[in-house]
Amino acid sequence: MYRKPLNGLLFSFLLGSLPAFAQANAGHAHDHQAPHGHEHASPTRHTAVDRTVEVSMDDRMRFEPAYIEVKAGETVRFRVRNDGQLPHEMVIGTLDELQAHAEQMRDMPGMPHDEPNAVALDAGQQGDLLWHFSQPATLDFACLIAGHLEAGMKGSIEVR
Repeated sequence: MYRKPLNGLLFSFLLGSLPAFAQANAGHAHDHQAPHGHEHASPTRHTAVDRTVEVSMDDRMRFEPAYIEVKAGETVRFRVRNDGQLPHEMVIGTLDELQAHAEQMRDMPGMPHDEPNAVALDAGQQGDLLWHFSQPATLDFACLIAGHLEAGMKGSIEVR
């Protein structure tokens, strides 16, 4: 059966309407494609959340909790709260990806994140990061604001 090719603009619109995304209650909406290399876990727009994990960040350059266990197949809402006076963010990825991105952030301080695997919050703000964990893996999370990761602001997610 012959099908007429889609118009380039229409094709781009259709592809652009399918991305996974995370939303932050702080007014930062993210709507981008899932990061490369995350076949085992990805940001999602699933409305059915299996559970909510409260995560706090503060100026001691720490996440609480810094270690999180989830089950494969689970969709988790990370309810992230900045209890500090400085801006902080929670970015999910592999440690190698996070360290590479932290290096970019050192070269371009103040660069805003508008990614589906991150929630950036000013002092006192709260935001959500929705994530679907499809299979067992170990992921990391960190604050990539210049100097924060180096000061120990990181954690890990074990998917069982």
